[in-house]
Amino acid sequence: MAPSIKVGDTIPKGEFGYIPYAPELEDNLACGVPGKISTDDWKGKKVVLFSVPGAFTPTCHTNHLPPYLAKHAEFKAKGVDVIAVVAANDLFVMSGWARFEGCKDKILALSDTYAKWSESLGLSVDLTERGLGLRTARYAMIIDDLVVKYIEVESAPGVSVSGAEAVLGKL
Repeated sequence: MAPSIKVGDTIPKGEFGYIPYAPELEDNLACGVPGKISTDDWKGKKVVLFSVPGAFTPTCHTNHLPPYLAKHAEFKAKGVDVIAVVAANDLFVMSGWARFEGCKDKILALSDTYAKWSESLGLSVDLTERGLGLRTARYAMIIDDLVVKYIEVESAPGVSVSGAEAVLGKL
């Protein structure tokens, strides 16, 4: 899959569903307050954005998100303002996944509803044959003041170019 966006491009405007972390969410019966985050919020910031096909799916849940969380301090030490994971799951699922993983406010779990924003970048994948429908592809980006500095898409199952180690190496 070749994305339509490339290094040096300005990211298109997008809006993601998001439930911000709050201590009340430690109660598993709390759902949080739904909101939105816009790519406009990233103006003047260095953002590491990685995308997974689905929350709680095997590779995403065990191999993709956990290393980003474990290396949070390393990303911050390299000047990263925001670390975000995006998937086509709804914002309540993304919030639940982030709580299960222990992300708190370290990694924003964003809902790219119907993979619309990812599709605008050429970064969606149709997993209908596997019962999952249209999803976000597995990719990672470094965005600095809305400009793409790094973008890589996984060409095979698993995590390599979109993983925490690969992205840290490009900062």
